[in-house]
Amino acid sequence: MTTATVPPSTPPRTDALIGLHVVEKPGCRLLLGGVRYAEYEELLHARTDAGRAGVKIAFDRGELEIMVVGGTHERLKKVIALLIEAWIEETGGEYLPSGGMTHKRADLEKGFEPDECYYVQNWKKVAGMRDIDLAKDPPPDLAVEIEVSRTVLDRLPIYSAFKIPEVWRYNGSRLIVLRLQKDGSYTESPSSAALPTLPLAELPRFLALASDVTLSFAAISRQFRAWVRSLPPTPTT
Repeated sequence: MTTATVPPSTPPRTDALIGLHVVEKPGCRLLLGGVRYAEYEELLHARTDAGRAGVKIAFDRGELEIMVVGGTHERLKKVIALLIEAWIEETGGEYLPSGGMTHKRADLEKGFEPDECYYVQNWKKVAGMRDIDLAKDPPPDLAVEIEVSRTVLDRLPIYSAFKIPEVWRYNGSRLIVLRLQKDGSYTESPSSAALPTLPLAELPRFLALASDVTLSFAAISRQFRAWVRSLPPTPTT
């Protein structure tokens, strides 16, 4: 991983930032200080106009982080999404995915882009909405972060400010489930609030299949769904 820090006194032009990260390697991160919220929004628009989908941006009250994601990151992101969605479908649940949607609020001066996020308990409250207004609509019930390289900007305070109740972190070998507490902190948990019947201890062996180049995602899905169907029915209360 390569990390660069730009002092507040020399903010680079938006187009220069986009250009820089076209040639940087996946995993590179750039941390900027002294950035205004309006400049953060300008950079989001510039990235879209430039078609730089592989560049992720997080913002927290003047600090802005730009990260370039690569193939390993995207593969892990997709396999964990596959498992979440297959579990919900196979167990008769409902969900609404919102992927890597940009979450931003001017009143908080914060913004982030999860790797994946889901409405599970609250899916009906946002179903059919073209645009979700996070100042009044509920946040996703579950967000996923793939951390194959160390993040520079601590994102948990950003998630907390948006009141994301649950964050999954996966670094390619270990899955950590964090649940939001009343004081705004996150605590590691052995269970998921969004998917309470999911046996989390069983997930790592299926997540590890992402590194098997002989397996397609369809094959991983079939293996996981067969396992889910072999489980005894969950007692109803």
